[in-house]
Amino acid sequence: MSELFRSPFDRHSTASEVIKSVDLSGKRAVITGATSGIGVETARALAAIGAEVTLAVRRPDAGEQVAADLRTKTGKDAIHVARVDVADLASVNAFTAAWAGPLHILVNNAGIMMLPELERGTGGHEQQFATNYLGHFALALGLHGALADAGGARMVNVSSSGHMFSPVVFDDLDYRFRPYDALGAYGQSKTAEVLLAVEADRRWSGEGIRANALHPGAIATNLQRHTGGLKTPEPYRKTLGQGAATSVFLAASPLAEGVGGRYFEDVNEAPQVTSRPTQLGVPGVAPYALDAANAERLWDLGTTILR
Repeated sequence: MSELFRSPFDRHSTASEVIKSVDLSGKRAVITGATSGIGVETARALAAIGAEVTLAVRRPDAGEQVAADLRTKTGKDAIHVARVDVADLASVNAFTAAWAGPLHILVNNAGIMMLPELERGTGGHEQQFATNYLGHFALALGLHGALADAGGARMVNVSSSGHMFSPVVFDDLDYRFRPYDALGAYGQSKTAEVLLAVEADRRWSGEGIRANALHPGAIATNLQRHTGGLKTPEPYRKTLGQGAATSVFLAASPLAEGVGGRYFEDVNEAPQVTSRPTQLGVPGVAPYALDAANAERLWDLGTTILR
């Protein structure tokens, strides 16, 4: 096991602080779910230092409002909007087919959390798995060529400490044979996002594409709309700027150059833990989320599903 990556930043650091003095002029970024929460803050931070940013969003009307606000706040005009609903593979495929030119940064930020009832999405798969994992996997595959053409690119998957509540249950991904559990389904989808980063980094690092996953921390956003709001005690919550810091660091910091296949929290690599937590927000990463065999198996399965 390699030594854990350490940065000079911590849970209090903000998105602006972790990329201070960085210049992304000439770089292009795509961010999913960038109409609220840390997606907006991630877009703001990258645009502010010169990146051409595309907000890949489910509702273009909301995206245009966010883009207009970001142009005003950053003084940058190169902020675009495209319809990408990661729960709708047709919209994902249309976006990737239309994309032209290199892509330097892909932030897979969109997601849904703890649906109270079992819902099914793409191909009849459980909705959180279909949205959080399959949609972003399709997006990454569709943009692979653009990432490879960038001469150095980064993919950032926004996962969650919730991954510790379930591995990917390959024998019953979709709750056909076991009772539906909202937290377990969410955890499975978030584990899948980590495994996607692990396998993408293994397969694509030779092309200059590095991929990592992260837990942003406890931030009050629309993500908790099915859970009754954020339950984390006030002293342990993060601002949007702090919540976006790890995403932005992995996307743009020179300190993260050459780093891949890892899981971060609080702008540092997380240690592996072996005991299951009793609540969301417990630090660390489950070994099964970084397991190379799991990552390869999930990639192969995802490829089969998307055919």
